[in-house]
Amino acid sequence: MPDIIELTSLAHPGIEVFSQLTEAQLRNRLEPQKGIFIAESPKVINVALKAGYLPVALLCERKHLEGDAKGIAERCKETGAPIYTGNRELLAQLTGYTLTRGVLCALRRPTLPSLAEICREASRIVVIDGVVDTTNIGAIFRSAAALGIDGVVLTRNSCDPLNRRAVRVSMGSVFLVPWTWIDGPLTTLHDYGFKTAAMALTDDSLSIDAPQLASLPRLAIVMGTEGDGLPHETISEADYVVRIPMSHEVDSLNVAAAAAVAFWQLRDRSK
Repeated sequence: MPDIIELTSLAHPGIEVFSQLTEAQLRNRLEPQKGIFIAESPKVINVALKAGYLPVALLCERKHLEGDAKGIAERCKETGAPIYTGNRELLAQLTGYTLTRGVLCALRRPTLPSLAEICREASRIVVIDGVVDTTNIGAIFRSAAALGIDGVVLTRNSCDPLNRRAVRVSMGSVFLVPWTWIDGPLTTLHDYGFKTAAMALTDDSLSIDAPQLASLPRLAIVMGTEGDGLPHETISEADYVVRIPMSHEVDSLNVAAAAAVAFWQLRDRSK
């Protein structure tokens, strides 16, 4: 077992990452290679470690160090990451909430792949355009991992997938599907052989079960924000505008639910 630092004060040096840094400060836009993020619960942290993410520090109730966080602690020993522990009440004061399953881990942000790398071997990707709700981001990633999406591309006005809540809701799926940001227009995806399908309700939209959609060798499914949906420009530039037929006068689904339906129906059936 690595050396363990027993916390008796909220002012202990080194624990600022768990208590004082905002999500924006953790992300470190100016120097992304120095950015970190926080993952909660042994299950999610273990998914990150298995995917190759590097631990920076561990905050853990002592009982978990010989329990379901033992393997995480051993990995921290290998990398030299400090392990902090303390009683449940003190850790709750430190973080501002009761720890999910008693374990938090700060991990180094990865170097993201390029758009070309995401697209190179992919047949199905999702483009997340302007979705800012962390719960929806996490749920979309979880569905993407489960339903055969090869990569995720996000516009810069979308929520960070490594936001703590997004990571938790995804159950670690953000570590399993490659993702990156897109800075140019979505028509850039044509350069990689992709057709784009904007999920939107318009007068001329195709039903999601239209045969020509499922047969496309490369398809980018574009999902919009929870309130206003996709921008008009994005819809007009898409190769297809696609709707999910609704019953009982329901006008639309939550973006995370709609994404799951779209991923399944528009999956690559040649795999």
